[in-house]
Amino acid sequence: MIVKMSKVTILVSKTSIDSALHDLRELGVVHVSHLKKPHADYIDTVKKRVSRIDKVLTFLGESKKQKKLSKEELVAIPKEIIGLLEEKNKIKENLVELKAKTVWFSQWGDISKKDIQRLADKGVFINLYSCSQKEFKKVKENNLIFVLGQMGPNLQVVDIARDKNKDLGFKRVEVPKESLQSLKEKINYLEESKNEIEEQIRSYSVYKHCFKEYKNKLINKFEFIKVKFGMAESKNLSWLLGFCPKASVENLKEMAKEKGWGIVVQKPDNPQKVPTLLKNPKWVEIIKPIFNFMGTLPGYKEYDISFWFLMFFSLFFAMLIGDAGYGFIFLILTYLARKKFKKAPAAPFFLIYVLAISTIIWGALSGTWFGAENIAQLPVFKLLVINKINSFVQANQSFMIYFCFIIGVVHLSVAHLIKAFRYLNSLKALAEIGWVCILWAAFFVAGKLVLNNPIPDFSLILGTVGITAVILFSNWQKNILKGALSSLGTLPLDIISSFSDIVSYLRLFAVGYATVAVASTFNTMALGAGSGILGGFLAAIILFFGHGLNILLGLMSVIVHGVRLNMLEFSGQLGMEWSGKKYQPFK
Repeated sequence: MIVKMSKVTILVSKTSIDSALHDLRELGVVHVSHLKKPHADYIDTVKKRVSRIDKVLTFLGESKKQKKLSKEELVAIPKEIIGLLEEKNKIKENLVELKAKTVWFSQWGDISKKDIQRLADKGVFINLYSCSQKEFKKVKENNLIFVLGQMGPNLQVVDIARDKNKDLGFKRVEVPKESLQSLKEKINYLEESKNEIEEQIRSYSVYKHCFKEYKNKLINKFEFIKVKFGMAESKNLSWLLGFCPKASVENLKEMAKEKGWGIVVQKPDNPQKVPTLLKNPKWVEIIKPIFNFMGTLPGYKEYDISFWFLMFFSLFFAMLIGDAGYGFIFLILTYLARKKFKKAPAAPFFLIYVLAISTIIWGALSGTWFGAENIAQLPVFKLLVINKINSFVQANQSFMIYFCFIIGVVHLSVAHLIKAFRYLNSLKALAEIGWVCILWAAFFVAGKLVLNNPIPDFSLILGTVGITAVILFSNWQKNILKGALSSLGTLPLDIISSFSDIVSYLRLFAVGYATVAVASTFNTMALGAGSGILGGFLAAIILFFGHGLNILLGLMSVIVHGVRLNMLEFSGQLGMEWSGKKYQPFK
């Protein structure tokens, strides 16, 4: 659920700002909202130092040895490392430039300007040209012209002449001013300099832990300064504005009384400025990694769908992966990963346990074990299979489509019932009930259009009652006609959208069926790999890579389809914008 917040204003005397902020940070319950843009020279200094250390940490490796640094060195050494990095980057740029110059010699040979000048001093003139085959044929035979090679369509030509001014009329190629030997010497020198700098930077790895600690201290100081200089002030007073969970307000009041602060507690007047704090039972909290991965958070006045997301996402995951064998692989790998990373947060591991077990259950009920029908025919596994959802019975496809429609209409109905519960003391609740009726009427229409199922007689009554309730109560006001007309504006498009939302749950069947089909295909390929050691080896490779690819595609489909059905279709019916900002208390 979304924790209720109170808006708090805390007033302190200017002389006690620092001590008051230290006490407030110790309590750690107020999310501070700056009353003015924090500005101070020291803020910029701290930001630069944090940025500098961040950059340094990315380039420093780990070291078993650890040494300590003084405060002065913690400031000076990162500057030194940044200087070395900049110098290294300049060297790398110079190396790229020099190596580019050596390309000419790899094409024309080790020719130097000095050699050509020595020959010229003795009356022998060397000219290099680039020309086409057609141009070259026009050259007179009495000329001392040699073809050195070919670059693309053009020939590399050298002309040896006694006449200084002789010109063949081809594209002349200039010899670089620097010799290949000179370039190589410079490259070697720069490579050595680069290696020395890298070694010097590596030597600072023994201080990496010091930089990490210093960075944390700077961030704490940075947050403190931002709060301090973001406070409003008058002649003798300063005050800050923040948001505090209602359950913690009494503790805040007690501290204010003890420290002699002024405090005003109000109901938030602008929900968009209120941070969101989600608090759920531990078994529901395991869905949090998905929200963190998506970077989504409900607004303060929106809905916490964590419970429903977990329930339906587990079902969607199971149906999209659809294979009990794959579920066991997830379970075993997660168990091994948990044993290895014992200090890591528990929530992601428990989430994968739930998803793996859901997949095993669905796979067992649908008779799908690594896409092999024979495994499901084994005595124990055969008892678990529900014939209606058996993946290998073609006649079940119509039922599975119908089943997906049922999941869709139930999922979307839950969204409107959640809204109805919020509007329990308002006539708007009847409009949400009306939408539930429209959804079920749309469900019967979808069954008719896609599966040719008969439409029950009462579906017309459902649709009529639903549309009437939505028109009358969506924008209820004293002038009933005006309210009804305003509701009519988007109603046709909303009904079509609800119908398409139900149909979109077909993706659960389509992707799940494709997963089984791909697994079966690779199994068939493996069986046809032949006999003997070579055939067995080839079959093992086909099975490993085939099922590995299928698992990867299945996981991608979970992100694309499983998350989408919750974040778009379900949340769309709730009218969610995911506009929340995270509750981050000053602590």
